[in-house]
Amino acid sequence: MSPVVRDTSFIDQRSPNMAAMFRERVAKSPTREAYQYPAADGQPWSSMTWAETGDRVDKLAAGLIALGIESEQRVGIAAGTRVEWILADLAVMCAGGATTTVYPSTMGEDVAYILADSECRVVFAEDDTQVAKLRDHKAELPHLAKVVVFEGPTDGDWTIGLDDLAKLGEEHLAAHPDAVDKAVAAIEPDQLATLIYTSGTTGRPKGVRLRHSSWTYEGAAIQAQDILTEDDLQFLWLPMAHSFGKVLLSTQLACGFATAVDGRVDKIIDNLAIVKPTFMGAAPRIFEKAHARIVTMQAAEGGAKEKIFNQAFKVGIEVDGLKREGKPVPLPLKVQHVLFDRLVFAKIRDRFGGRVRFFISGAAALNRDIAEWFHAAGILILEGYGLTETSAGAFVNHPDHYKLGTVGEVFPGSQVRLGEGDEIQIKGPNVMDGYHNLADETGNAFTEDGWFRSGDKGSLDAEGFLTITGRIKELFKTSGGKYIAPPAIEAKFKAVCPYASQFIVFGAERNYCTALVTLDPEALATWAEENGLVGKSYAELVASDDVQKMVSEYVETLNAQLNRWETIKKFRLLDHDLTVESGELTPSMKVKRNVVEEGNKDLIDSMYA
Repeated sequence: MSPVVRDTSFIDQRSPNMAAMFRERVAKSPTREAYQYPAADGQPWSSMTWAETGDRVDKLAAGLIALGIESEQRVGIAAGTRVEWILADLAVMCAGGATTTVYPSTMGEDVAYILADSECRVVFAEDDTQVAKLRDHKAELPHLAKVVVFEGPTDGDWTIGLDDLAKLGEEHLAAHPDAVDKAVAAIEPDQLATLIYTSGTTGRPKGVRLRHSSWTYEGAAIQAQDILTEDDLQFLWLPMAHSFGKVLLSTQLACGFATAVDGRVDKIIDNLAIVKPTFMGAAPRIFEKAHARIVTMQAAEGGAKEKIFNQAFKVGIEVDGLKREGKPVPLPLKVQHVLFDRLVFAKIRDRFGGRVRFFISGAAALNRDIAEWFHAAGILILEGYGLTETSAGAFVNHPDHYKLGTVGEVFPGSQVRLGEGDEIQIKGPNVMDGYHNLADETGNAFTEDGWFRSGDKGSLDAEGFLTITGRIKELFKTSGGKYIAPPAIEAKFKAVCPYASQFIVFGAERNYCTALVTLDPEALATWAEENGLVGKSYAELVASDDVQKMVSEYVETLNAQLNRWETIKKFRLLDHDLTVESGELTPSMKVKRNVVEEGNKDLIDSMYA
């Protein structure tokens, strides 16, 4: 099919680089709030205006220049999401350098590989845990001259504090007042801004080279769609080491809204109630967990409350479906809906702060049933799509023009087409320069005529809305010749089973499909309380007949939704949930299928004995 392309008129008006984009925002909105961030637990959140942010960033940038950072030289950030991460990233770009992102959960050997491959001269480290990884692998990091620590002890030599860097910057600015101005002015649009290493579900991570022009395009493209304004308030918890988090930073600079920052995942629900944001980006797992928690809590209530809750969603989903199809809602149904909105849906919205205009879901596929459940409660989840190689954002639904189950339309200024095997192929300013130090891998990522190959399968409707139909590399064929798309089956199970954490489907070259299952420890503990099994460990619970029976019933529910050749004939419950620390999940919470398969080979084989 012919490529789909949208308006490109806004592109020439964007900022020349991310540093200039930041400074333009500071000049335009000096007294407006830029960031909120938590103080000590139980204390009010602290706040920072754009002018205050600009002053801090200038000093840190000057400090980096004083340390010798020059154009495109890499500076690492090994930390969780916090306001200091953002300040450090902005400072790197204002100094003319390029940020290499490192997940704080990354093992020491991989940290050393990433920092050595990117030749980082300076690294911002969150705390002593991150510093210890660097110290343990110091011999492998000949380019690393200085470590700037966000919190914890420093030696004043190899390691210095963030305030020490700012003080160094002050001294440098006193002697060279225009040092940062010159660095910002010298940055070319196509200059390297960020090296983000892919999660590495297979093999070693690859460094994706993203230009300043890619990030300024991302912000400008979202601004051009009038999705967000200065009056919005974002809650940001996403890992800034991931491209999804980074694109929200460029969007903030373009649109000017304030951002409340706290990367502690266990604090998300509490923080939403405190911050009361108007929007938030998240991976589907967050919505799955929220859905499961609410459903299981209502099931625990039992009696009339559970009946009202279930009836509310039956009515809500029916009303919502009629509205989305443009059909009238009968008066009796409308009256019921108003009542249930007050009794049930308003309370659910309040759990998320009560002001959310929409959530944005990305990084993986969102199950449509989950999206429809939230939509029935009056909470819109706009699904988007992109890859690290496309600076995260490539498609997104619009609050005033969306289709549940799709990832929306291609960003204005970009193009999409479907190649061989319905592969989604993308061309636009957001597409990477290539993989760092990997010429062959870069060549394989593009078609002969220059389109980026996503590796994902999709379909485009008449309006240009994209639906993801599978991952080309994850498709497998059974011995009966039938193609299976595991992610679709796995997402369906998570939608029907509120206790599910992971559901991994197997069956390549076998005569039927099987699955390995893990349960969410928190949800399982709640189930155990309700079923007289308090005090048993996770491993004891998943080995029990009661849990096996419970999961079996959900698998039967799943199978009723599948084609005969897709049905799960057997499953096994693992005695532990998958974790990043165990190496079974990537830092962005994607399953390393090959690692899980290799580590459980005998268990999988037993289902085919």
